[in-house]
This record gives sequence, C-alpha cells and structure tokens, in this order.
Amino acid sequence: MSLAAHTTQAAQAAQQAHGFLSPTGVEITFLLVGLVTLGAALVTVTTRQLVHAALWLVVALGGLAVEYLLLTAEFIAWVQVLIYVGSVVVLLLFGLMLTKAPIGRSPDADSGNRPVALAVALAAGAALVWVVVDAFRTTWIDLGGAVQGSTKVSGETLFRHWVLPFEALSVLLLAALVGAIVLSRKKKEGER
Repeated sequence: MSLAAHTTQAAQAAQQAHGFLSPTGVEITFLLVGLVTLGAALVTVTTRQLVHAALWLVVALGGLAVEYLLLTAEFIAWVQVLIYVGSVVVLLLFGLMLTKAPIGRSPDADSGNRPVALAVALAAGAALVWVVVDAFRTTWIDLGGAVQGSTKVSGETLFRHWVLPFEALSVLLLAALVGAIVLSRKKKEGER
C-alpha cells in the first residue's frame, strides 16, 4: 500500500470518528469564546452605565472577530475589528461625550419595558437559532481543508450586494453624530 493511500484512509477514518462527542480544540475554543461574547453582550444591554455598556460592546464585537478567525474568515475578522470595534464604538463614545451623557449610573436608561424587550429578544433569538440550524443542519466546516471563501469572493459579494446597506448605515451614523453635536450645542434658557 502506498503512502498516499494510507494517508487518505487515515484522513477518512479521522473524519468518520469526528462527531459531536469528540470535539476538536478549535470547536472547544469556539464554544468558550462564544460564551464570553454572549456574556459581554448580555452585560452590554443590562448595565445602567452607558460608558460601561460601550466598553462591553467592544468585548462582544471583539469576541465575534475571534469567532471569524476560528472559522478561517480572516478578512471578515479584520473588517469586524476595523469597522465595528474601531469606528462604530468610537463614534458611540464620541456621541456620549458630546451629549454630556451621565458617566455613572443613569436612572433614566431604563424605560420600564423590560418584559416586552425580553419577549422580543427571545423571539428574535429563537428565529435566528432556527434559521441557522435549518440552513446548516447537515453542513460541516472542514477547518483542516482548503479555504472555501477568498477575499476576492467576499469582496465581490460585499460590494455587489451589500453596498447600499453599508452606505445607508454610514449616513445613519453620520446623522447620529451630527445630532449629538446639535444636542450638545443647544442653548439652555437664560444662556446667550
């Protein structure tokens, strides 16, 4: 038996032995980082301190970037870091500073609609889980195999199908920053 045939048989045996009850190190890391990201996201939406919420958002978005790296999507991971962690969170912090938002606990940060918000969050989460499970029910990502998507393919998809949503988001973020500046410049009664 040749070395190539032996290697092929060993690889096939390893693929057959791989299953839910025998996770690899990458899968365990993926799960742990996912749990940290979920925890950071929960702290982001439950804290009453706005600056802390923004900083926990950095942890959650950074965790997503690590997940992309574990899925061998390096380009998307760097886009996540550069655009979301680098730009969106900085814009959010500038907006908080310009509007003179309270740094400490903010009692008016809670609207009293927690039951409705929780119901909507659970429904959205269940819908997302259902869609992902249904879409990838029989799909396995071979982390040891050839790369499935390249930067060229990802870039073509982003700039062909997703340009308009990205541009709309940039205009929305610009409008939010301009609104924060306007709110911070409003003169109070009695001031000139």
